[in-house]
Amino acid sequence: MSEKRRQYPFDIIEPKWQRYWEEHKTYRTLNPGDPGFDPARPKYYVLDMFPYPSGDGLHVGHPEGYTATDIFSRHKRKLGFNVLHPMGWDAFGLPAEQYAIKTGQHPRITTERNVERFRAQLKRLGFCYDWDREINTTDPAYFRWTQWIFLQLYNSYLDEETKTARPVAELQGLSREQVDARRLAYVAEVQVNWCPGLGTVLANEEVVDGKSEVGGFPVERRPLRQWMLRITAYAERLIDELEDLEWSDGIKRHQRDWIGRSEGAEVNFRVENLDRDITVFTTRPDTLFGATYMVLAPEHPLVDTITTGAQSDAVEAYRREVGGKSDMDRTALAKVKTGVATGGVAINPVNGERIPVWIADYVLISYGTGAIMAVPAHDERDHEFATQFHLPIRQVVEPPSGSTEKCFTGNGTSINSPLIDGLPTQEAKRKITAWLEERALGRKTINYKLRDWLFARQRYWGEPFPILWENGAHRAVPESELPVVPPALEDYKPTGTAEPPLAKALDWVRYSEEAARETNTMPQWAGSCWYYLRFVDPRNDTRFVGADAERYWMGANQKPGGVDLYVGGTEHAVLHLLYARFWHKVLYDLGYVSTMEPFQKLVNQGLILGEDGQKMSKSRGNVVNPDHVVAEYGADSLRLFEMFMGPLEQVKPWSTRGVEGVNRFLGRVWRLFHESDEESTNWNFSSRVQDIEPAPSHLKILHETIRKVGADIESLSFNTAISQMMIFANELTAAEVRPVSVLATFLHLLNPFSPHISEELYEILCARFPNLRRGPLSELPWPQFEQKYVLEDTMEIVVQVNGKMRDRIVVSADAGVEALKTAALASGRVAEHMAGKQLKNVIIVPKRLVNIVVR
Repeated sequence: MSEKRRQYPFDIIEPKWQRYWEEHKTYRTLNPGDPGFDPARPKYYVLDMFPYPSGDGLHVGHPEGYTATDIFSRHKRKLGFNVLHPMGWDAFGLPAEQYAIKTGQHPRITTERNVERFRAQLKRLGFCYDWDREINTTDPAYFRWTQWIFLQLYNSYLDEETKTARPVAELQGLSREQVDARRLAYVAEVQVNWCPGLGTVLANEEVVDGKSEVGGFPVERRPLRQWMLRITAYAERLIDELEDLEWSDGIKRHQRDWIGRSEGAEVNFRVENLDRDITVFTTRPDTLFGATYMVLAPEHPLVDTITTGAQSDAVEAYRREVGGKSDMDRTALAKVKTGVATGGVAINPVNGERIPVWIADYVLISYGTGAIMAVPAHDERDHEFATQFHLPIRQVVEPPSGSTEKCFTGNGTSINSPLIDGLPTQEAKRKITAWLEERALGRKTINYKLRDWLFARQRYWGEPFPILWENGAHRAVPESELPVVPPALEDYKPTGTAEPPLAKALDWVRYSEEAARETNTMPQWAGSCWYYLRFVDPRNDTRFVGADAERYWMGANQKPGGVDLYVGGTEHAVLHLLYARFWHKVLYDLGYVSTMEPFQKLVNQGLILGEDGQKMSKSRGNVVNPDHVVAEYGADSLRLFEMFMGPLEQVKPWSTRGVEGVNRFLGRVWRLFHESDEESTNWNFSSRVQDIEPAPSHLKILHETIRKVGADIESLSFNTAISQMMIFANELTAAEVRPVSVLATFLHLLNPFSPHISEELYEILCARFPNLRRGPLSELPWPQFEQKYVLEDTMEIVVQVNGKMRDRIVVSADAGVEALKTAALASGRVAEHMAGKQLKNVIIVPKRLVNIVVR
């Protein structure tokens, strides 16, 4: 028997209890209306960001967040809550499609195999998921409702007065084109990141240095007809309604920055010799007198019109050059500025000055108006560009006294600006904006960096759109025909054009003599936008979520409501959360859900790095497989170590030696109850465990541990809870006799962290001591903390002489005023400082200090 094996028999215990939990459906969660449901219990919905089941399986970084929510869920159950803690799979996606292209194997087969592996790995770790609620975004019974939600967006518009979604059926007297222009789901031709190698559009986040993140294929910019979701209509609410959420300030800041609310002005610059204006948005209208040139995005529709013949070749060459760059590449702060003059000229509306118009890739057509007025003295990018191309730089804001910055971007006093000279920045902004509005040259406005959501992908392995095309117009598939299931294909390769792979399924595409199906698919984000709602009622085949179940689990009577605790990685700090909140708010406006927000409390767990301190990856060879750790040390050791490594939110390096240390601690817990028989390799129950009255010292450490562990679980401070349990185990190990009541209570505290060993030990105790409460430990209530057991018998008091500390004395915890006075005056150190002086007064602060006043 190896040294690791001798710690305790986890290889026998863990499969045993995992079978028990599965056979008895220990963690099955009832819904309102189910037989046995107890409505008197409070509810708690605990959710993990569900994983994409890749072929690589889990590495040890994945279970960190899952273990945290598992501990929290188990604790809440023991406190008497109805707890919903589900798991499922975000299973559509590009990797499975790429594997299908390489192997010819249908992506559903690959996905199912990967799901089976992930499920087995999670079950081996003993998580308390209700597996009856398991969902998979690729299941037609699931994506039927993803498609249904898309149709709610398609059939809705934003009412400008109420700022809420309303059915487009209410838009009376408008043409079809006018209605389509107001839908929350609409079609537009937009510039996209097109990857010919993958045959699909990529999000900015999927493009790295001009190449696809998957496969490393070149990416180019091109206009394509795409489905869009009008998330910008909700920009204001997405910012304002963050306020009441229990999210970290950092995550809220990421959300606000991505949405990018800016107050400023739109200003019209007339193009010389043309009856056209270039409209710009600026947050600094006070710097208009410092605008010395303008810059348009290369894709701006006015570029062709204003470019002179002498500059047309240079402009066209530059547009081709930047066509393959992603928005991230174009706006990188460190890159050298590039651009070309169009030859066109615009008129500055505040002074009539003629200024040249350029194009440059650092201006994006997707942000603002796709045009800027360049003020190089007060904007760093404009300053770099002006310096690069020797363009004029004119100071119009005087910085505070003493500043020597070449490019001052802060607030100051307007100079060289006749209309607003001498005014501080904020007042100058107001005055110049009012001046522009009076002359119809501009207007005060709010702008958002957020763009509408490009929602189409040219892939096979995704949710088909429930949309038909007929005579150039689109319409919804009848809801009775949902789900629209993708056809079987033998060839998943890109078509070589902008046509998606689904276009190859000619019979499927042909809906009728007149109508054809939409051949784009939805992005992977679609299924993850609403999965938290399906978990609430996953087998409902008449509604995406039952009303009673949704109101109960999402907290209809709470504000803002939603999932009580949501845990996941920081990689989803912006887009997933933003998209889910958008969908949820539309469903709320339409009356389908009862809460304004999907996620009340959000926690991001930190990354677990490899032992080399680098992010785990196959290419680095530093990936640690949890299966190997479980085989060597047991699931309870892996769970406990991941929580003991440090605060949940911190980035931490993996340490196999650390797992060994935690495994030894669990061995120590095992030996609180057992003695090893080295000859027969058996474990014998320890004679030191007895049914006796606990000593005061035992009750003190026990109740200190009850208080500490309970409070730390609630605050997700798992590492310090484990430290306290280690202190307890050390004290009881040293005890000659161990009271069974104290040990049994300790197992309740250990149970959420290491459920297998604690269940096994409690079962052994119940077999030997009939007076213990029967039942699986996970179903028994959390121990009550009693303050009386942790009261100190003595207390330490500071003694001062004329306000200066001269001694510390130990007195009885119940010492009164006279006793404190007597003890303080009896101190030898105090006597030294009173020698030759007259006692004037003794000031006593109970339980804290005695101040002796002398003169």
